Amino acid sequence: MSQVVLADEINRATPKTQSALLESMDEHQVTVDGTTYQLPEPFLVMATQNPIEYEGTFPLPEAQLDRFFMRIHLGYPKEREEIAILDAQRLIHPLETIDQVLTSEELLRAQSASREIHLAESVKKYVVDVVTATRSHPDVYLGASPRGSLALSRAAQAYASMNGRDYVVPDDVKALAAPTLAHRLILQPQARLKDLAATTVIAEILASVPVEAISGQALRA
Repeated sequence: MSQVVLADEINRATPKTQSALLESMDEHQVTVDGTTYQLPEPFLVMATQNPIEYEGTFPLPEAQLDRFFMRIHLGYPKEREEIAILDAQRLIHPLETIDQVLTSEELLRAQSASREIHLAESVKKYVVDVVTATRSHPDVYLGASPRGSLALSRAAQAYASMNGRDYVVPDDVKALAAPTLAHRLILQPQARLKDLAATTVIAEILASVPVEAISGQALRA
């Protein structure tokens, strides 16, 4: 079985096809004709979605959106980046020359190590306060579930590790709040009519939720 599954333009898939991903994404297993098969580790589902053309598409239900760890908006590349794309594909597509950079075992060890990054009680409270605020914001019909809290805390741990720290700081939480929470929010109809973005709501919440004064020792404890 594949370990990395890419669903290109997932909103063009039928609801039945979309729902088939739920078991694999949440439980890392698939069931076929009553028989359950465990998926190999690590296992990852990535999906793309075109935000412009909606004809013939099927919006993902909330339950499935909630199972995606993170949503990232790519947008257009900057001028220098687009020139680099032209240079990279002048003779051959880069995918044809890509090399493996680490083994599955090394990736699993890195994932396990990120879970050991220290998360102080005050930082945990900040994560929960931010997620809780999504549930009471006037422009939000349905806020983030506890999966949002888990995703935000684990993303912050990984972010801290990538920045060479063995502890999480509130700025790590702020940096990952929009990518991990925005796609989990359902806005009120009037907010959608105003073309209000979920990322704007997250920005408002980050500006309003206070951060407790935390000593360096408490963060590293």
